[in-house]
Amino acid sequence: MADHETPVIFLHAIERHYKQGDATLDILKGVELAVWPGQSVALIAPSGAGKSTLLHIAGLLEHQDSGEVYINDVATSGMDDAQRTRIRRTDLGFIYQAHHLLPEFSALENVILPQMIRGLPRKEAVKRAAELLSYLGLKGRLEHRPGELSGGEQQRVAIARAVANAPRILLADEPTGNLDPRTSDQVFGALSQLVRASGLAAIIATHNRDIAARMDRRVTLKDGQVVEME
Repeated sequence: MADHETPVIFLHAIERHYKQGDATLDILKGVELAVWPGQSVALIAPSGAGKSTLLHIAGLLEHQDSGEVYINDVATSGMDDAQRTRIRRTDLGFIYQAHHLLPEFSALENVILPQMIRGLPRKEAVKRAAELLSYLGLKGRLEHRPGELSGGEQQRVAIARAVANAPRILLADEPTGNLDPRTSDQVFGALSQLVRASGLAAIIATHNRDIAARMDRRVTLKDGQVVEME
């Protein structure tokens, strides 16, 4: 990782404030966070500390009040919505606590769709989707719809969908929060394998200390700033 001098994502001096009546809530106060390719960062913080806000800003889903988000060394704050959308489609993968799979489509189709939206020919999209799902241990479940899959299997399909377009950055908000400990352990194992194999930079918000301990770095939010943990 030290070979990569440029972080794939760099949040610099990020400020985010919300108005609540007459009061102002300072959620993020000068956040600094850099993540390099192949590196996984656990974001551990209590509810309400600003984890989701930080992930939304990192994922260009929400605008910061000041500061800059650099993706592949390119500043994004001056970009219009179309440019931000294009970066989200090509460089960013998202995984949420709820899998948000399309219930009427098979596991394979759920992973094919984002690739076809990006313009990949169907044949290539099918091949990549099948390879990803097989890599995540779902070789025998390709034609199953979400309702026919277990919670852990559904979340693995969501992981495959998030990385289907070969993003550089993976952002995950409590990706194993709805799963029992054994299943979440398996899902996280598959996820971390994928992060290393594909050189992704991953920021994963989690309450699970065991999972956080297996990641490259652990950070928390304290008084609106990112602080490295031991």
